[in-house]
Amino acid sequence: MTISPTRRGLTLGAAAREFVRHPSPWLIGATLVAAVIARIMHGDWEIGDALVPVAMLAVFPFLEWTIHVSILHWRPRRIAGVTVDPLLARKHREHHVEPRVVPLVFIPWQSLLWVLPLAVAIGVVVFPATGAGLGRGLTFLAWLAVLGLGYEWCHYLVHTDYKPKTALYRSIWRNHRQHHFKNEHYWFTVTSSGTADRVLGTYPDPATVATSPTAKNLHGAAEHGSVRPG
Repeated sequence: MTISPTRRGLTLGAAAREFVRHPSPWLIGATLVAAVIARIMHGDWEIGDALVPVAMLAVFPFLEWTIHVSILHWRPRRIAGVTVDPLLARKHREHHVEPRVVPLVFIPWQSLLWVLPLAVAIGVVVFPATGAGLGRGLTFLAWLAVLGLGYEWCHYLVHTDYKPKTALYRSIWRNHRQHHFKNEHYWFTVTSSGTADRVLGTYPDPATVATSPTAKNLHGAAEHGSVRPG
């Protein structure tokens, strides 16, 4: 299992070379290339093609927040006698235990084998069926892949030793590291900070939040009878 080494002065180039050694960027990147080619070949550009990315950029922090809270932090439970514990949740718990293990930083490729076809189906089936048109659906698919790659890159980079050099990245870096090392019940967005978290009440002043004993052991508080922070 690849562990991110402690490297002083890590460059973006060195980080990128490690990034492309993993399957998730390639699977999402292939989807992006296919969607862009299909969109160009389809033609029939409309004003809606410009509105789609604007809407997606506005919604994406809330999508990140929802997936992080409801899927990645899913608590295993028995439903109709069957233990429900999805791969995404299991791998995310492992990621909290070992935040520097590089393969655990990425979306599991096994999950992408159904997530990406679902995204394609939304773009080429759902959009035309609702009257939005195939062109707009392909635009949606291309931008979803762009946002997915952006998510993977941001998440990966935060877990390396690359030091923030801009105010924007510094805020993203601080936001996510507080989630891992301060308290896992807050700071759920990854590619932005103070957006969905601020709106949804999970962006407190860090000075007012106790350091959680279970940040590296998700759901451990409930297992030991502790009370989740308010």
